[in-house]
This record gives sequence, structure tokens and C-alpha cells, in this order.
Amino acid sequence: MIEIPQPPPPHPVAAPAHLNRTLVLVGLMGAGKTSVGKRLAALLGVPFTDSDAEIVAAAGMSIPEIFASLGEPAFRDGERRVIARLLSDSPRVLATGGGAFIEPRTRAEIRAQATSVWLRADLDLLWDRVRDRPGRPLLAAPDPRAVLADLDRRRSPVYAEADVVVDSRRGASHEAMAREIIAAVRAHDQAHPARPPTLEPEP
Repeated sequence: MIEIPQPPPPHPVAAPAHLNRTLVLVGLMGAGKTSVGKRLAALLGVPFTDSDAEIVAAAGMSIPEIFASLGEPAFRDGERRVIARLLSDSPRVLATGGGAFIEPRTRAEIRAQATSVWLRADLDLLWDRVRDRPGRPLLAAPDPRAVLADLDRRRSPVYAEADVVVDSRRGASHEAMAREIIAAVRAHDQAHPARPPTLEPEP
């Protein structure tokens, strides 16, 4: 039998790191929380959950429909309850909606039970990613870019309270971003030795 040599993988293949606490991705719409989060979960060998998808499943309505029929306060209350339920489950990668971390009770719950990661992106990159995508109730305005800029200005100081900050870079692959998050979380663990590590130390 002739064996054809296979090219080496682009990154070394290693056993998944053991995740002790849920990683919660926060940030504005378009930062890459879902796409990067799925790759991050795959690298860590844990489930990926999108809180917006869980809210839609629980409500039986789309997010625009929830906003239109029940209003944003009702949506935020449901969002808080769904995230609290998910945080009580096994460690995973959890992508949250842009406003979740802004709500004080949700933020306190995340701080107590998980490790938060802000995927930070500049306004031009965010706008390029969301401008042609429907289903964004907060951008249903005559000047959606101005609305996004205002959200960025008001929410960024709160996102900055996250445990870890990683910049979402134009052109960076999901794989590269996921590995940057893992490295940043490890650095955070090392900087806070009195707290149980989010990721088990590398052998």
C-alpha cells in the first residue's frame, strides 16, 4: 500500500483545554461574537450557545417581533432570565446580544459565575458587518450608522468592565481570533492567581 503524505495542519493539534467557567462574549452587534464563539467552542471542546437564539426559542417569536409587541424592557427581562439559566449549566462559550452586558443585573450575574470577554471593534468595521443585515431592531432608524455610533459611545465604557478585552481585527480568521481569546484568558488567569482559573493551566 502506498501512503500519500498529508500536509501538516496550519496550527498544532492539541488536546482541548479544560474550561472551568463559562466564557461570555460581549460587545456590539457585528463584533463577531457568534462566528468567533463557535470556533472558540470547537477549540475548547465545549458547547456553543447564542443567548439571542435561546430567547427566540423560549418566546416563540423573533427578536424584532419581541421588540415590536412587548417592548425592549420585556426583552431585557427575558434576556436576563435566559442568561441566568445558561450560566447555571455546564461551562460553555456563550455569545450574548449587544445590550445584555449593559443591563446591571445581567452583568452582575455574569461577573459572579463566568469570565467575560469583550470583542472590541471600531465603528467602521462594525458598520461594514451589520449595514446590510436585517433583524436589528435598534438600527431601524433613518440614520442607522449614527445609531450604531451612539450605541458604541454609550456602551463601550460598560463593555470595558469585562474581564478580558480582545480586539476584533479586519481580515483576521475566526481561528486566529479564537486563539487570541484563549491566550488572553490564560493571561487573565495568571494575573489573578487567587481566583480559580477559567482554563486549566497548560501542562
